[in-house]
Parts: sequence; structure tokens; C-alpha cells
Amino acid sequence: MTTVTLRIGADAARVARRLGQFVSLTKPRVVSLIIFTAMIGMFLAAPTIVPLHTLVCGALGIGLVAGAAAAANCLFERRLDARMARTRVRPLPRGQLRTSEAAAFAFSTGAIGVVILGLQVNALTMWLALGTFAGYSVVYTLLLKPHTPQNIVIGGAAGAMPPVLGWAAATGEVSSAALLLFLIIFVWTPPHFWALALYRRRDYEAAGVPMLPVTHGVRHTQRRVLQYTVALVAVSVLPFATGMSGVPYLASALVLGGVFVGYAAALHRRYSDRLALATFRYSITYLALLFAALLVDHYR
Repeated sequence: MTTVTLRIGADAARVARRLGQFVSLTKPRVVSLIIFTAMIGMFLAAPTIVPLHTLVCGALGIGLVAGAAAAANCLFERRLDARMARTRVRPLPRGQLRTSEAAAFAFSTGAIGVVILGLQVNALTMWLALGTFAGYSVVYTLLLKPHTPQNIVIGGAAGAMPPVLGWAAATGEVSSAALLLFLIIFVWTPPHFWALALYRRRDYEAAGVPMLPVTHGVRHTQRRVLQYTVALVAVSVLPFATGMSGVPYLASALVLGGVFVGYAAALHRRYSDRLALATFRYSITYLALLFAALLVDHYR
């Protein structure tokens, strides 16, 4: 009995490790932020309460398509990932998964997400999700990232789509308010990612990736982070200026933005890897709290 129990336990552990390797392809922390902002888009679009069916199917479908895009990114960049300290521990560079397995997983995950959106939500959300998938996994990963230091600026359009997808899921259309949410994430993306690129610049340089700190230097990137952060604060007050939100959101946006500008200004004055990493981490907190403030203000 003990031998059988141990064998079953070992088999279960292997299955769990295998599942974990596939799940890691989807970049779960990134996808969780995508699902969160998409759900905020749904809640903001709805005058009262989002129907449970729409909320669940929309979040699930968007999450699956986003996970598939992340898996495709890992597949396309497996050789690049093997040359970078931050990414060489991923399943494909380590040989834990075969490329055929990753491709099948990305295709099946994305297909299930598309079917859910098309059949259970609406056609507009499905097509927007497909466009977002192509924008991230093909346009950004294959065309922009290896060739231009503006990769994250242009490619950031794909990363800014989740609240638009959520809005479309809840209403079947894309309004100007949804585009404001898009604009916030679009302007947030460069300072968020360039802070990480500063911290990992030697990695990118060794791998031959033309990130801004590699092509234009640390000082130039410091200035751009500060400029985009200031622009982000200006953009973040637009929901209040257009009547989409009220004073509580405005106060939250100014406080959160002030802290972000403080990080960016400190990074501009005296660079350190520690400060670059802290700025990157705060940028994630900033976006989550900003969208949470929008939600609270909406139901206030």
C-alpha cells in the first residue's frame, strides 16, 4: 500500500509540475492584470451591474486569448529568452517543453478563448481579441521588438486593449470612454517597461535587443521615463475632465500620479538599479490602484 501511495504521489507531482510549466507560458501575473483591467472596463461600461454570464465568459475568454498570446511570445522568443538571465528559466529555454507542445498549447488555448467570446459574449469582442493577439504575438514580438527601440511605444497598443475588450463585452460597442481607458494604459506602458529595461539593460544588450537604454543610453531613457510619467498624470485626469468620473477619482489619480512622478524624478536625478526596479514595481501598483479608483468612483 505504501509503495502504491508513493507512486500515486509521485505521478501527481509530475502532473502538477507539467501543468505548472504550461501555465507559466501564459505569464500568469501579466494575464491577471489584463483580466483585472478588462473587468474594470466591463463594470465601467455597465450602468448598473454586469450580468454574471457576461462577466464570467468575458473574463475567461479574454484571459485565455491573452494567455495564448503570451505563450506564442514565449515560443517565438525561445532562443532570445535563452540568452537573458531574466527569461532563461522559462520552460522552453530549459527544454522542459518541446516547441510543438508549446505551439499546440498556444493554439488550443487561444481557440477556446475565441470560441467563448464569439459564442457567449459577442462578435466585436472576439474580433478585437484576435486583433490584440496578432498585435502582441506577431507585430510586437516579431516585427517591432527586434528592430526598433520604439517597440514598446508602438506595441503598447496591444497591451492597452484589455479595458476596451471589457467595454465591448459589456456593451457590444467601443465608446470614447473606452478609448480613454486605452489611452491611459498606452501612455503608462513606456515608463513602466523602460524602468525594467534600465534595470535589465545589460541583459538586452548582450542579447542584441534594441531597447531604448541600449540604443540611446541610460540618461536619455531616464528623461523619457520622466516625460511619459508626467504625460500619464495629465492623461489620467481626462476621465474627470470628460465627466466619466468624479472628485474621488481625481484625487486618487493625482496622488497616485504624484508618487509615480516622484519615482521618475528620483530616477532622473540619480540612477540606480534598485531605484529602477522600485519604479517598475510601483508602476504596476499604480495602474491597479488607478483602475480600482475608477471602479469605486463609478459605483459611489
